[in-house]
Amino acid sequence: MKPTKISVIVPVYGIEKYLPKCIESILDQSFKDFELILVDDGSPDKCPIICDQYAKLDSRIVVVHKKNGGLLSARKAGLEVAKGAYIANVDGDDWVDKYYLDTLYKLAITNNVDLTVTGHFREFNGKIETIKPSNPGVYDENQIKSSIIPKAIFNGEFCEHGMTTYVWNKLFKKELLKEVLFDVHNDILMGEDAAITYSYLALSKSLVISKIPLYYYRQRHDSIVKSIEDPNMEYYRLGLLMNHLKVKLSDVLDEKLLNTQLNYYLYSQMLVRSGGLIQINDTPEYFNPFTDVSIDSKIVVYSSGSFGQHILSTNLKTNYFEIIKWVDVDFHDLKIGNASVQPISSVNEDDFDYLIIATINPSTHRLIKSELLLMGIHDDHIAHFKTEEKIISQLINNIGFDKNFLFQQKIKQLK
Repeated sequence: MKPTKISVIVPVYGIEKYLPKCIESILDQSFKDFELILVDDGSPDKCPIICDQYAKLDSRIVVVHKKNGGLLSARKAGLEVAKGAYIANVDGDDWVDKYYLDTLYKLAITNNVDLTVTGHFREFNGKIETIKPSNPGVYDENQIKSSIIPKAIFNGEFCEHGMTTYVWNKLFKKELLKEVLFDVHNDILMGEDAAITYSYLALSKSLVISKIPLYYYRQRHDSIVKSIEDPNMEYYRLGLLMNHLKVKLSDVLDEKLLNTQLNYYLYSQMLVRSGGLIQINDTPEYFNPFTDVSIDSKIVVYSSGSFGQHILSTNLKTNYFEIIKWVDVDFHDLKIGNASVQPISSVNEDDFDYLIIATINPSTHRLIKSELLLMGIHDDHIAHFKTEEKIISQLINNIGFDKNFLFQQKIKQLK
């Protein structure tokens, strides 16, 4: 039997509305020498039926039905049966360009590399944004260790990655990916792509980065983000991720630089997941990350993405801020509590104390801020994050993470 060049692994759970477009975009590839592995992770909707129906139509499709175990377990199940020399990963609610596999494969073969990275498109509410890496080129092992890995997690600006965490805009060698993926703890439910990407990068001896965008990432707003019910479980899972990265990167980064990267990464993840207010263990005390913004401040929240949704849902529980408006330039129908997304033109500066731009990406923050200034919002009314590493390190310690970033309180409860 002729070897397959690429195995495309698609985890499937609760996405029946989007799955056909994803599958058809892969089957329509200009590159033909691939297999498509659809991993039904115990999906409760019609996804299992959709997978089986497509498998009957195309012999390149392999379907794996398994008990629900989460995204990582689905990726592992796909890798276990994969026959390709290379692995591509596609999320079932996204889709890909016709030349996605062709371009990935040619980049990998032409440059004889372990890892291939490309640009992507972000689709949100019908609008498409092109996102390209800023550092295209071919890198050898020494360059990866000296210039790529030291900035991969934190590039020096809070909190921006030097390399995207996503696995779907990359092509991996199967044998090398096997050394990485099966070592990632299934309880890592946040940042699981980072656990794979950065661990794999640490083992890579060669890398090519291209600006060509090939993957369409669908940023969905059709499911409201719920507030965190168990902060300890959140911290435990984030701790597993950070500990995993510390172990895997300790041979290629000095401890001080690695700790700095992980401090900022953990802080950024806690910010987004907690809706800005980071709870200190089981106490009613919260760490407020916004400089000069105090309890009961009148707040406008900009952004209806994940972070913005978390801010709204968390505030429903805490009533920490007085949120008077929720706005986004990508205005669409979305509601949390009594707040619904309004267009940016609805903001009047006299109505609020501070406006929170709900993004941890500094480039995005600057772009949004420039638009707000044009709309008459003064700079001193735009909230800023506390980003001093000393403050962040003390916060992480106060919450209960040890020097290896494991969250001790939950680990003791699990023993």
